[in-house]
Amino acid sequence: MEEHNSFNYSNITINETVSSSENVTCNLSVFTYTVTSICFPLTLVAIYAVYSLVRKNHVAPIYVINLLISDLIQLCCTFIWLTGASTNIHKYIYHFGLMASVCFMVCVAMERYLVIAWPLWYRLRRTIKISLVVCVVVWAFSLFCILLFYFSYDFRFVSPTVHGVFFLLPFPLLIFFLVGTIKALSAAISVCAEEKRRIVGLLVLVLLIYTLLFLPGIIWFLSEKEKRVLMLGCVTLTFFRLSPLADLFLYIFLRKGAVNKVLSCLCCFRKDRTSQTSSSENDGNTHTVTSV
Repeated sequence: MEEHNSFNYSNITINETVSSSENVTCNLSVFTYTVTSICFPLTLVAIYAVYSLVRKNHVAPIYVINLLISDLIQLCCTFIWLTGASTNIHKYIYHFGLMASVCFMVCVAMERYLVIAWPLWYRLRRTIKISLVVCVVVWAFSLFCILLFYFSYDFRFVSPTVHGVFFLLPFPLLIFFLVGTIKALSAAISVCAEEKRRIVGLLVLVLLIYTLLFLPGIIWFLSEKEKRVLMLGCVTLTFFRLSPLADLFLYIFLRKGAVNKVLSCLCCFRKDRTSQTSSSENDGNTHTVTSV
């Protein structure tokens, strides 16, 4: 059964794109090893840190924890791939983690949207039990899709298009959640200003991560086989490897006061640049007057 399936984009070098360039394969391996070595311990620390927020009766971190767990699955499969001991099973497990991470990104955005757009409805239903049920459904859906792909004999003929459509579907949802949240901000009186900034920042970050890291893959999957070029395939694989690293930044928008600290640092940096520019101009003017 495994020999008939070409579902293999977690290791694109085997089938369609990178097989013609050993140099590119070597560079991707070095890059992947570096990113994975950095992401794995940081992801474990992030899971522990986010779990501390769940104990304080927060709901959103539950989805983020599951998102980080899906990243761990991808990182473990990547380690196996780097050792050269990967099999088709590992590639399907990698895709299982990638699909789950996409679904949990949508869950994070949806939960933040409900906080602003439907605050009363959300307060009545913001229980950890409901969030856990949603997580179970997401994992079950991802597993069902993987089993369907694995046991489908003729899936090799439609897999690129199906993958592209799957990764394309979250785009309108993420855009809807962001636009709907921004429109509902003025009416959300019960939400403080800091909470609004954290919610909008989280939604913008999720959409930005998805756009930058998954859009090349969508283009690659939906393009015709004859038009799939080596460079785009390498970019797709590289950006997929960066997804766990980018997800770590979501933790910033879950911590109270973290956004204000980041904005304060940016403001201080901008003030320093402005003061340096002003002092340089003053020095130049003083030099000119002295010369005169």
